[in-house]
Amino acid sequence: MFKPIVLMIIDMQQCMSWPQAGQRNNPNAEHEIAELLAHWRANHAPIVHVRHLSTEPESLFWPDQEGVLFQDAFQPLADEKIIEKSVPDAFIYSDLEVWLREQDLQTLVVVGVSTNNSVESTVRSAGNLGFTSYVVDSACFAFEKDDFFGQSRSADEVHAMSLANLHGEYATVISQDEAFALLL
Repeated sequence: MFKPIVLMIIDMQQCMSWPQAGQRNNPNAEHEIAELLAHWRANHAPIVHVRHLSTEPESLFWPDQEGVLFQDAFQPLADEKIIEKSVPDAFIYSDLEVWLREQDLQTLVVVGVSTNNSVESTVRSAGNLGFTSYVVDSACFAFEKDDFFGQSRSADEVHAMSLANLHGEYATVISQDEAFALLL
């Protein structure tokens, strides 16, 4: 049975598991994303895989190297949509909005990396475009980062602030169990 709620998996590429990506939070996020992916597939619900292809040669997402490949656990199936992007926001320079509207999909469940970059950027656009969006907090992760004033912020702090930016404005932040319940 078709469920009109799309699971959007953002930037779960090999380089995000490499040590040079940085110190991160939510070490169990990949497991939770894989469980959500299996649940969506079992319910024959739509899935979108977003892949970042950088225009910067020094980027971990530079094309034509292993880092840009999807992680094994998140390989798209033939009937699953793939969006390629070169900026954080998956809606910019892609057919994502058109595809969602053509499929009559108005509700998104967003997971992936990184919370404060591609996840936040994409979810902000989704909200601005009128889509209902949910972000699964334990199925996203962020990396430690210095704030604007040079203060080092842990990955947990970066993640929490990004979720706070989104919740109630552009999306609803939910647990993994709440995400599972959306397809019941």
